[in-house]
Amino acid sequence: MYGEKAYALVKECANHENSLPPYNASLVQEVSNEIRTLVEENQEDAQTSTEETSDSGSVVSTIRLRHAAVKRNLRCLMAYHYNRLRLLRKMRWEFGSILPADIKSNLSPAEIEWFAKYSRSLASYMRSVGDDGLNLAVDLKPPKSLYIEVKCTVDYGRYELNDGTVLLLKKDSRHYLPRSECEELVRQGVFEHIL
Repeated sequence: MYGEKAYALVKECANHENSLPPYNASLVQEVSNEIRTLVEENQEDAQTSTEETSDSGSVVSTIRLRHAAVKRNLRCLMAYHYNRLRLLRKMRWEFGSILPADIKSNLSPAEIEWFAKYSRSLASYMRSVGDDGLNLAVDLKPPKSLYIEVKCTVDYGRYELNDGTVLLLKKDSRHYLPRSECEELVRQGVFEHIL
């Protein structure tokens, strides 16, 4: 039946709304092959229907059916890829310009290239805003206070704040720090925000 493989791609996206499963290159290739086959069959039928045949009505119906299947498969492919890129864009804001290895292993080469270009474009824009640039990824949620209490989850070593103060970050040590100074380390998992 036409479109079953394309439907499987969309179903895969629906099953993994907030996570990025491995890129299903084989299924994408099968859907692309089905599209190519349907288009070729339509071209052949269109050429034969130009000749005077008694069956021209059924040929036109068949061509229309195949064309609808092609359009549906294309929409499913676009939805699959759009969903993956939407998740990648979201992960860029959560993790920064370097993705964790387990997520990066699930990406196709084209997605890795897209992520790198998106990161470069975003970094270029942030550098162009203001005199010293503006890091838009610092406060993803509006802060309720300027200082937060954090607990160090790993032995990190020495860490220098913007005012020149040097802290020794050891596992399970607690610190009361400016939010802007430690939010990046919270996202990396070095700090745990204590509420």
